[in-house]
Amino acid sequence: MRRAIDVASRVQGSTAPNPWVGALVVTAAGDVHEGATQPVGGPHAEVVALQRAGEAAEGATLVTTLEPCGHHGRTPPCTDAIVAAGIRRLVLGIHDPDPLVAGQGATALQAAGIEVTEGVCAAEVAAQLEPYLHHRRTGRPFVTLKLAATLDGRLAAPNGDGEWVTGIEARTDAHRLRARCDSIMVGAGTVRADDPELTVRHVVGRDPERIVLGEAPPGAKVHPCIEISGDLPWVLEDLAKRGVVDLLVEGGPTVAGSFHRAGLVDHYVIYLAPALFGGDDALGLFAGAGAATMEGLWRGRITAVTRLGQDLRVDLRPS
Repeated sequence: MRRAIDVASRVQGSTAPNPWVGALVVTAAGDVHEGATQPVGGPHAEVVALQRAGEAAEGATLVTTLEPCGHHGRTPPCTDAIVAAGIRRLVLGIHDPDPLVAGQGATALQAAGIEVTEGVCAAEVAAQLEPYLHHRRTGRPFVTLKLAATLDGRLAAPNGDGEWVTGIEARTDAHRLRARCDSIMVGAGTVRADDPELTVRHVVGRDPERIVLGEAPPGAKVHPCIEISGDLPWVLEDLAKRGVVDLLVEGGPTVAGSFHRAGLVDHYVIYLAPALFGGDDALGLFAGAGAATMEGLWRGRITAVTRLGQDLRVDLRPS
C-alpha cells in the first residue's frame, strides 16, 4: 500500500476533479504492475494497472489507495474491469466519500466473489487525499494560503517591493506547493502590481490552473485564467463545481485577510526569513481589521516547522 501511495504522489495536481490514486496488481508469481490515475477523461489507476498486467491479472491481488468506482462517468466502472480481469483479492486503503461511490464499489466486488480487505494504511492514504476528501464532503476546494514574511511579520516594503523576502530554498519549496495544487489564485491587485506568471519553476511539475479574484488586465502574463468575483464562499463553491479540488491562494494582504477572516483557510504555509523591516510602515501579512481584543485572537496549531536554507517554513492549521 505504501508503494501505491508513492505511485499516487507522482500524479497529484494533474487529475482534478478526480482523486490521485495509486494501484498495484500483484500477480501470483510476485510480479508487480503499477498504475496511477490519468488526467481527467483518461483511465483510473486500477484500469491502468490491469492493462499493464494483462493476462497476469487473473487470480492476482489488486492494491488500491481509494475505493474503485462502480458507476459510469467519463469512463466505465472500474469494478467491471476488475471483475473481468479475474482479480481474486482487493486490498483497499479508504472508502470514497463521493455519493456515487460511498461503499458501493467495494460491495459490488464482494458480491462478485472478490475478497476485500479494507483500511490498510488508511491514515496515510487519507492524509494524501485530504484535499479530495474535503472537496467531496464540503463542496469547496481545500484552501492552502501561502505567505512569506520577515520575522516582524512584513511581506513588502512601504513602496510595495517584496522581491525577494525569502531565499531560493524557500521559493523552490513554494513551487513544489504550486505543482501539488491543481489551481492557484491571486487577486487582481497582485496581477496589476507584479504581473506574475503563476507557473511552476525551480522544480519539475505541471502548471496549476490560474484564477484571478477580480479582472486581470488585458495582456497580463496570468492569461489564460479564470476571472471570478463575488462572495468568497460562493466563489469557492463555484470553483468546486468547475473541478477545482486543491486551491493554493498566493494573494496579497487584501486577499489573504479576506480568506482568513472568513474562516476559509484549511492550511496556512508561512515562510519566515531572518530579516526585519524594523518599523510599522511596511506591508503586513493581512490587510483589514484584525482581532480587537485578546479574547478575539485567532489561534491555530502548528503542525510542522521546516528549515529551508536560512528560512523557516511553518505549517499551521485551524484548531
